[in-house]
Amino acid sequence: MTARPLLSVKDVTVEYSTEGGRFAAIQDINLDLNEGETLGLVGESGCGKSTTGRAILQLPKPTFGNVVFEDIELTELSHEEMRPIRRRLQIIFQDPVSSLNPRRKVKDIVAEPLAINGIGTREDREAKVRKVLKAVGVNPDISMDRRPHQFSGGQCQRICIARALIMEPKLIVCDEPVSALDVSVQAQILNLLEDMKEQYGLTLLFISHDLAVVKNISDRVAVMYLGKLCELAESQQIYNTPAHPYTAGLISAIPDVEAGKSQREEQEVLAGEIPSPLNPPSGCRFRTRCKYAQEKCTLETPELRAVRENHYVACHYPLLK
Repeated sequence: MTARPLLSVKDVTVEYSTEGGRFAAIQDINLDLNEGETLGLVGESGCGKSTTGRAILQLPKPTFGNVVFEDIELTELSHEEMRPIRRRLQIIFQDPVSSLNPRRKVKDIVAEPLAINGIGTREDREAKVRKVLKAVGVNPDISMDRRPHQFSGGQCQRICIARALIMEPKLIVCDEPVSALDVSVQAQILNLLEDMKEQYGLTLLFISHDLAVVKNISDRVAVMYLGKLCELAESQQIYNTPAHPYTAGLISAIPDVEAGKSQREEQEVLAGEIPSPLNPPSGCRFRTRCKYAQEKCTLETPELRAVRENHYVACHYPLLK
């Protein structure tokens, strides 16, 4: 019997109102996340990755669909009913500096989730802050009485990770946690997340626009385009044999100093502009940028379907080899 996933997202849609009317930032998102797994969620800027992560956390609640976490339907819970659940759901934001209160000391920033939930005495909270700061590689004796502006971007991100870990969550949504950091610091933070995952038994939803980053940390990868999922597969499979032209284009954009000129010419290249989410193309949303598009792509919306074992793609003419 297959174990139930830790998180199940079914037919989730998030709509917003604008002067031009309502539009769907994400539409019909279906994902399962198993305990102990890292799922990478990738795509170009504006495709709905962060909206998906926030919809899972009910920030805000999705317009339609279901989000089940540990067999609890989150979309049916009130704000007060969500409070105890939030202890097991945390988020790491994209910009580590701006996500920390500049007026507060590090010890108060990291301890704040404990204080809000009334967990432990002041001494207990301080001891726990010391422990989690050490775990993320920040010296508590030096850092606890300092403020965020006294740290580098990488150190601030370590502090953000400590704040997320302090509640001992089951699932952390990592919303582009390394995109604002230098390449050398990115590697340190990615290694730290891997270590914390092992140490704390975490499950991660890792959001990024950089497939090279996602490849090194994810067990499976989900690719989004213009608010919809277009491919989902195990990490190595999606990089070796992408089935969707969009995924192949993203992979070809990863710099490869070892690839010769002939190899680069054979790769898929993304061209054209991303359509407006206010007025997406009919049928397949990627068809306006796809060299394989045919009449069927204009008339019918492709559904996510299996093309190989554990490999799903929303494309009428997948790149099968």
